[in-house]
Amino acid sequence: MSSGDRALIERFLEMLAAEAGAAANTIAAYRSDLTLASASVPGGLVAADDARLQVLAEDWRALARSTVARKSAALRRFYAFLVDEGHRADDPGKALPRPGAARPLPKVLGHGDVERLFAAIAACIGVERPLPNDLRLAALVELLYGSGLRATELVSLPRNAVHPDRPYLILKGKGGRERLVPLSDRARAAVAEWREHVAVETPWLFPSGKGHLSRIRLYQLVKALAAEAGIAPDRVSPHVLRHAFATHLLAGGADLRALQSMLGHADIATTEIYTHVDASRLVELVNARHPLGDPGRVDGRARRP
Repeated sequence: MSSGDRALIERFLEMLAAEAGAAANTIAAYRSDLTLASASVPGGLVAADDARLQVLAEDWRALARSTVARKSAALRRFYAFLVDEGHRADDPGKALPRPGAARPLPKVLGHGDVERLFAAIAACIGVERPLPNDLRLAALVELLYGSGLRATELVSLPRNAVHPDRPYLILKGKGGRERLVPLSDRARAAVAEWREHVAVETPWLFPSGKGHLSRIRLYQLVKALAAEAGIAPDRVSPHVLRHAFATHLLAGGADLRALQSMLGHADIATTEIYTHVDASRLVELVNARHPLGDPGRVDGRARRP
């Protein structure tokens, strides 16, 4: 945490205690939430913009609604304090989620939306000499939608993580848990094309400066692609593409437990939140599997010839 953040967080907490009469438990919870958020946002909270806070909010998706509400409240009040004290001219708190009475389902992209994204990519790389950055974008999006990687997992992939003759990745995700992630032929081909432009000595598949591509930059690239494809940018993010991977696999008949393993969820309840199946798919399942969906059965009993 930066010294600037630390000093202003303490001043904010002093204000809460002195002027708002906040309880000791509230002060402790806000201190913890603000400290963790400051450590998670590059450059700190004081200098954060909307995009950085939206990326931070995406990390909260697997948390309980009450926890997200508390974290959002802490940051919103902190930014209101910064504006009141003249430390910021704007309030980026609007980028933070406002959990309602029920936890909302994640945003969903239809097959048509995904096809438009890939059509925009194809238009860029379909030329005689595609730009390296366009090849990089193709590899990033193929891995996001084709394998359901988390943004952090994607940008920090080692240079040789994807093998041309191996249709899967072995990743170490949250909590140090390893999982097997499928790789499509398209994703491996896109990575192979991009890797030709990556220096052999770099340890990263998606290098940037002295390290690897940042999550913020990935977020910006995906938003720009959405705009290019004619899709509202606020509907698309790296996490939304991961969610599209899950929902489209489930709609295609994937097993929920297998999907839990591929996504790296410790609790299947989290997978159920990510796997929103459209109503038409549910109707198809009922018609195909339920006894009353069989015209040869009446009241659950086989009809006599």
